[in-house]
Amino acid sequence: MIDKQFEKEEFKKSVKENVKFLYRKTLEEATQEQIFQAVSYTVKDVIIDNWLKSQKAYEKQDPKIVYYMSMEFLMGRALGNNLINLGAYGEVKEALEELGLDINCIEDQEPDPALGNGGLGRLAACFLDSLATLNYCAYGCGIRYRYGMFKQEIRDGYQVEAPDNWLKNGYPFELRRPEYAKEVHFGGYVRVEWDPVNNQNKFIHEGYQAVKAVPYDMPITGYNNDVVNTLRIWDAEPIVDFNLDSFDKGDYHNAVEQENLARTIVEVLYPNDNHMAGKELRLKQQYFFVSASLQAAIAKYKKTHDDITKLHEKVVFQMNDTHPTVAVAELMRLLMDQEGLGWDQAWDITTKCCAYTNHTIMSEALEKWPIELFSRLLPRVYQIIEEINRRFILEIQQKYPGNFEKIKKMAIIYDGQVKMAHLAIVAGYSVNGVARLHTEILKNQELKDFYEMMPEKFNNKTNGITQRRFLAHGNPLLADWVTDKIGPDWITDLSQLSKLKVYADDEKALQEFMTIKFKNKERLAKYILEHNGVEVDPHSIFDIQVKRLHEYKRQLLNILHVIYLYNQIKAHPEMDFYPRTFIFGAKASAAYARAKKIIKLINCVADVVNNDASINGKLKVVFIENYRVSNAEIIFAAADVSEQISTASKEASGTGNMKFMLNGAPTLGTMDGANVEIVQEVGEENAFIFGMSSDQIINYENNGGYDPDFIYNTDPEIRQVLMQLINGTFSSDTEMFRDIYNSLLDKRNMPRPDQYFILGDFRSYAEAQKRVEEAYKDEKRWAKMALLNTACSGKFTSDRTIQEYVDDIWHLDKVVVKEN
Repeated sequence: MIDKQFEKEEFKKSVKENVKFLYRKTLEEATQEQIFQAVSYTVKDVIIDNWLKSQKAYEKQDPKIVYYMSMEFLMGRALGNNLINLGAYGEVKEALEELGLDINCIEDQEPDPALGNGGLGRLAACFLDSLATLNYCAYGCGIRYRYGMFKQEIRDGYQVEAPDNWLKNGYPFELRRPEYAKEVHFGGYVRVEWDPVNNQNKFIHEGYQAVKAVPYDMPITGYNNDVVNTLRIWDAEPIVDFNLDSFDKGDYHNAVEQENLARTIVEVLYPNDNHMAGKELRLKQQYFFVSASLQAAIAKYKKTHDDITKLHEKVVFQMNDTHPTVAVAELMRLLMDQEGLGWDQAWDITTKCCAYTNHTIMSEALEKWPIELFSRLLPRVYQIIEEINRRFILEIQQKYPGNFEKIKKMAIIYDGQVKMAHLAIVAGYSVNGVARLHTEILKNQELKDFYEMMPEKFNNKTNGITQRRFLAHGNPLLADWVTDKIGPDWITDLSQLSKLKVYADDEKALQEFMTIKFKNKERLAKYILEHNGVEVDPHSIFDIQVKRLHEYKRQLLNILHVIYLYNQIKAHPEMDFYPRTFIFGAKASAAYARAKKIIKLINCVADVVNNDASINGKLKVVFIENYRVSNAEIIFAAADVSEQISTASKEASGTGNMKFMLNGAPTLGTMDGANVEIVQEVGEENAFIFGMSSDQIINYENNGGYDPDFIYNTDPEIRQVLMQLINGTFSSDTEMFRDIYNSLLDKRNMPRPDQYFILGDFRSYAEAQKRVEEAYKDEKRWAKMALLNTACSGKFTSDRTIQEYVDDIWHLDKVVVKEN
């Protein structure tokens, strides 16, 4: 559906002209990277027309706006996704071919914007795509990180963090908007004076350091509806570029102090916060983008509305996890100190504007800040939180007289800490979990006291993914096949995929489905050979676990089982064994020593297994370096088995599980997070479920854990695997993996040995893996399982999730941009 926007000859002419104007070259002389820039500017030109049209429609129709506040937006490459949503991918591909260019090579020049890391950031990206596609007005609000988290390199099996310099050649899909810059203040002190006009105290912040927040806007295109929303990411610049007077006096440090402050705020995502300087920088980052975003939102509202007390009728701030929850107190500050409202009015508006999404069950991931740090860095904001806390404690005392335990559990400020999740729950009018099981655990465990006191706030919104990136763009062969079978409506209505169920017993359709899977496996095998130098057999079972590396996600269980299989094959070379390729991809946080050691273990096991000729290629292990959205698209399309093996009760939802399912990979997993709902949709006979339930895990944890020593002492095969961690099998340094060994068995390991129940679930996992092998040998059965996973994945679209947010929380108005 190219229409006049992408008239082919015009498009080709524009690309050539952009190469000439940008680089003073002809198309033949230009590098692939320069051609990518030229093509992107041509596409951006069309997007900007729609962007302007969208803004005019918003001004005319005055819809309510959601500001989605998130520390992460893991967007993925923009060029291909924009072409898909503009309905022009096929035509542009043809136009480029006529110029002698390959669209895939051009797309590969684009860096993944380093604005996020894990599922939290990718969910935010999917949500923005769905909001635009569903015709809702939305801003994503975040930080323009210069280097993101890091670019992962694997050297000698170790993760090495390198700067991810994604902006080095400039990024064509962003627009600097200095006219919307805001000031953000840190430190200093608060002076109080009486305001006789309003008959109240006036709080004046003085002696602060100031930094300028400058927005860069990225377009978010809706699918085939001319809607373009905005991801607004804030860069930091000094208020005064350079203090020449200080420099002339020899005070070189002071001369560049503001510049240094600005630069460090936006340098990296999640600075190492196991020391005070890192904690301070992280809090600065959070306040920086929250304050700038709120200031901009209020300014935008006031351009067309003169009554600030009705802000909540046109604006909602969705806080994506605890990172942006300083928004509560900052909104209070702006309403009182800048807009002149009293406490009660400001509180009434704030509690109607702010909503909170919880993304974690584990209490250690709910952010808490030392009072000393918080009050020093944000003195006025801290005063406001103190007052919110004081009033909330009075409410607790009124509801639970004399119950000091309730105050201890629920206070926003307690034990020298500011508890951000508590602030979000107290002030937010909605608190949602991200999978049905997760929400129930929040209500019954982690946030039980809050749920009992304010049950009306709690609701569930099961996560989803955008099919436009993870099927239409990431798996074009399958996307075309689906369209051929049921038409194109699935692109905006994923429930249409259920129409594929009629092909579950159609041998021709099943053969076509598995042929596509095989071609995608060949594509991934080629990527692995190019990047890892390892040959993998696309006829083998591709068993894949890709996600952030954390102990609760249990990559360790996976690799220990690989060692177990290796031992089995070595001991019984004659055994019947279907060839397996185990594929891992994961970044570990730079400060997370054990997670980084697990990456080293995976690579050490790979070295031994992949180079052992005696096992005859029956087993291969691959660790894909620098896992990110662009290689994820290739990985999901090629997977036979989706590893979703977190310790039950620990994974809030997961979205990788949905991407695998959409691409026809049955789930091997625990009944955790959204796995529960996946199994409900596809049927347990089309998944491989193992392990303890969340209730069993929680029961163990509430009663002191379990004894992994019993398993170690009574199961010789598991004992052999563990001994191989420390006997030199996978490293000549026998102490290399001692910490991993101790984490599973040593009673001194805090809070308890094997806290993620790796040994406890090992046998159940091994049996499930055996069931995978048996099912895969039956080609027709496996093909049917794979097809049904795609056919039953309709629920797990972010379009459905966003519509539920709109109906139950945000109450937005649809906006029409494209005239029919």
